[in-house]
Amino acid sequence: MSGDIDLSRFFPITRDEKSGALLWRDLRPLTLQYIIPVGRLSKFLEGLANGTLYGTKCPACGAKYFPPRADCSRCGSSDMEWVEVSRKGKLLAYAVVNVKPESYQSYDDYVVGVAETENGFRVLAWVKCDDPSKLRRGIDVRLEIPKRERNDVILYWIVPAGRS
Repeated sequence: MSGDIDLSRFFPITRDEKSGALLWRDLRPLTLQYIIPVGRLSKFLEGLANGTLYGTKCPACGAKYFPPRADCSRCGSSDMEWVEVSRKGKLLAYAVVNVKPESYQSYDDYVVGVAETENGFRVLAWVKCDDPSKLRRGIDVRLEIPKRERNDVILYWIVPAGRS
C-alpha cells in the first residue's frame, strides 16, 4: 500500500499540484445560497431602487464607506451618517478579467475598476466600456444604476464620462 496503485482509475481523485497530496473531487455540483441580514442598510437598497447611490460616513472619525456599512471599522462607532454618493468621479484603477470564476464563464471578458467620486467615496464596480484599451487612470467617469439584463437585479457600474 505504498501508493503504487493509480487510485484515479477507480475514484474521482486528483493530486494537488503543489504538495502532491491526494484530493477527492466530488462529482456533485454544489450550489450555495446566502441569506445576509441587510435591515440596517436598507436605505442603500431603497436608494438603488430609486436611482440614488448612498454611502455611509462616520461622524466620529470621518471614514467613508461604499458600499455602506452599519458600523465603522476604523473606530467602531455605530452612529453612521447616510451620504448621497456623487455620480461623477475619476477612474483610479482597472483590470480586464479574462480568467473568470466558474459562475461567470458564460459572460464575455469584463472590466472591474475603482473610481473615486467627487465627494471622496471609492467605488469598486464593473466598468461598462466597449473598448478597454481606451481606458486610462484618471479619466472622468460617472456611476450608472441599470438593471442587469439576465435577472433584472439593480446594480451600479462605472462608465467613462464620454460614453453615452
